[in-house]
Amino acid sequence: MTTDGKSIKVKIFGSEYPLRGESEELTKKVASYVDEMINSIYDKIPEQPPLTVAVLSALNITEDLFKERERNRELTDLVEQETAKISEYLDQCLRAEAR
Repeated sequence: MTTDGKSIKVKIFGSEYPLRGESEELTKKVASYVDEMINSIYDKIPEQPPLTVAVLSALNITEDLFKERERNRELTDLVEQETAKISEYLDQCLRAEAR
């Protein structure tokens, strides 16, 4: 979260936090995602201390981020490959028409 924008209160794992972000909607979505992840982990292992639950949640969220980054890289590579094929095809068509 950045320090720009107005402060909004969000609830995560039963505690309220005043946060600032570029977008109130995005800040609420992020806080909701974190809250859902923490509660999901806590539901599975309620005997663990809150710090352990928070760390495990952070690891899960980071794993999600890394998976999305990899997926994005793969899709970007695919788009670049397809763009190169189309460009080559168009070049061939233009050369053939020029003859």
